[in-house]
Amino acid sequence: MTLKGEKIFLRALEPEDVSFIYKIENDESIWEVSNTQTPYSRFLIKQYLENAHQDIYEAKQLRLAICEHESYKPIGLIDLFDFDPKNHRAGIGVVIQKSKDRGKGVGSEALQLLIQYAFSHLQLHQLYANIGAKNEASLKLFSNFGFQKIGVKKDWVFQDGMYQDELLFQLINPNH
Repeated sequence: MTLKGEKIFLRALEPEDVSFIYKIENDESIWEVSNTQTPYSRFLIKQYLENAHQDIYEAKQLRLAICEHESYKPIGLIDLFDFDPKNHRAGIGVVIQKSKDRGKGVGSEALQLLIQYAFSHLQLHQLYANIGAKNEASLKLFSNFGFQKIGVKKDWVFQDGMYQDELLFQLINPNH
């Protein structure tokens, strides 16, 4: 299986994931990393899942559930977004829902699997990530995989009553 690692595997979203996605999308503590500003209804999430069968070339995105091997239940999500097949690039993002599941290598393994998939199966030339300047965990995670900071968006995000920078990271496929 292409999207299977030592601790986790990545799978397509299922209709049963409505409650999980609802919790993530409506968790205000995660909104800063997902650029979310308003809550999502179960209705909208159900509609999204009904269209989740579209392939990345139609939807221009791919969202996968991160699951531990012991269970089929998701503990996080990983995305390719802004998929641009002409220029062979996409954005990438990862979120682990509960803080108790963070810092255990789950995000690293998920990111490694999706990078390999994007470069080998989708033949992408590059991936990019937008990371808040104060998001130390994500900065470390993406840097560990060779993503390089290529730009700073000054005062890009208004959070906690202050403007904060967002950093643009990029990874070029060495085999493309």
